[in-house]
Amino acid sequence: MIPQGMAYAWIAGLPPEYGLYASLVPTLIYSLLGTARFLSVGPVAMDSLILATSITAIGVSSPEEYIGLAILLGFMVGALQMLMGIVKFGFIVNFLSRPVIVGFTSAAAIIIGFNQFKYILGVEVPRNTQIHVLLKDLYNSLDKVDTFTLICGLVAIALSLVIRFINKKIPWALILLVAGTLLVYIFPYFQQLSYVGAIPEGLPEVTTPKFNWEDVRALLPAAIALAIVGFTEAVSIAKANEEKSQDASHRADQELIAIGASNLVGSFFSSFVVTASYSRSAVAQNVGNKTHLAHLISAIVILVTLLFLTDWFFYLPEVVLATIIIVAVLGLVVVKPAVNWWKTDKREFLLYLTALVTTLTVGIMEGILVGVVMSLLMLIYRATKPHLAVVGKIEGEGNIYRNIARFDNVLVDPEILIVRFDESLFYANISYFREKLIELEKQRETEIKAIIIDGSGINSVDATAIYELKRMLVYYRKREINVMFAALKGPVRDVFKKNRIYNLCGDENFFVNVENAVACCKGDEFDSKGKIARQANSK
Repeated sequence: MIPQGMAYAWIAGLPPEYGLYASLVPTLIYSLLGTARFLSVGPVAMDSLILATSITAIGVSSPEEYIGLAILLGFMVGALQMLMGIVKFGFIVNFLSRPVIVGFTSAAAIIIGFNQFKYILGVEVPRNTQIHVLLKDLYNSLDKVDTFTLICGLVAIALSLVIRFINKKIPWALILLVAGTLLVYIFPYFQQLSYVGAIPEGLPEVTTPKFNWEDVRALLPAAIALAIVGFTEAVSIAKANEEKSQDASHRADQELIAIGASNLVGSFFSSFVVTASYSRSAVAQNVGNKTHLAHLISAIVILVTLLFLTDWFFYLPEVVLATIIIVAVLGLVVVKPAVNWWKTDKREFLLYLTALVTTLTVGIMEGILVGVVMSLLMLIYRATKPHLAVVGKIEGEGNIYRNIARFDNVLVDPEILIVRFDESLFYANISYFREKLIELEKQRETEIKAIIIDGSGINSVDATAIYELKRMLVYYRKREINVMFAALKGPVRDVFKKNRIYNLCGDENFFVNVENAVACCKGDEFDSKGKIARQANSK
């Protein structure tokens, strides 16, 4: 937490000590209110970059004003998250699909990493969230590269990767921090590297965030984005941890309240925006955390550091902080799932690619917005055009009916069209349902006499669907085509009865299964229990 907190404060455009402030009180608050025991709450790279981008876009006149806006933004994010948790808005995370989250996270990690390359190269390059602009600026600065800084940076990156390869439980960032600081302190030759300098000793000042309604309005879009993204990060990590540990669990709405309280209370103690960290949470799980006591101990160590150890970081090289950030975000760049989506579902890959490219080329905020919109559009598309299968009887398997597109040995009666609709019928898809029936009817070479609708996949029917079903039944009755329903669920049957679908269609056209409906079409007779008593061909 110490090296990452200082490094991520640096990404946010704040002095390093603010990373320690953001690692203290928020960690204490979350340890009291959180439900996911593995989550390590504090500064993270992505949120720090969004913060820096948002405040820079507003324009500030002094470092003090910048710090004030960062703390105000933390307060706003906390208030929004707590409000969302109180009104049970934890489900909102479901509107960000995994491909969008992976695309956005990977792009943000790439941007964060490349923004640190100027410290590895020892050049002055302005911070930017557009990858093409950033790469251009870095390329134009290659003639000014400081060779000694570059060598130190490459050695630091190589060392950290080797340590991680040997054992991921080894605190590589802390080792790098201590080793780099000692080198600069002991050997004057290394003092040609840029280093952090004096860090104020003592606890953060307890103050109220400075409210200015113009600033609040300007920061509101960023606050909303950070509230959602921060919560999404936390829930994603919690779910991943639960997959690895069967006895771990979390409650989404309580997590919103816990992280919101961490941001809200933390803002009174000079903290900027915090959420759960991927890397630190992984460490917590790897070393076997059982309760939130581990995070409480982390906060105590941060407290001791602020009170007595800040002088030790005077000679901490900037190139070490940059290395810590670069190596930490490497794990956020994910490729394997994208390859899998390309092979299995091109639509999922399109979501991933859109979020990735938008975030890389346009900006972090825009990437979030486009990701949400794309997720919603995909949800709407799938709801309006759900799966509809033409089914038939599998030869030699009794009375089993399955999708004719997936089985070769399927018997299909040319005069009977049997369809299964695997979605609830409502205003967004009823037109698609009606049009598909007409299309399937036209594909038959023989004129059909009956349509059997397998309702086993229909969970509900709304008013618009009822209205359109009535029109459809009238249409087919005029054409002397019998419409039958099979395997309808209880709640759907209740809706049909209340809306007089039974009267319009006829009680005799509702069956417990497809087999009976087909038998009725063929003229078979049934006993009092609804079982076939005599087949038509035996008369």
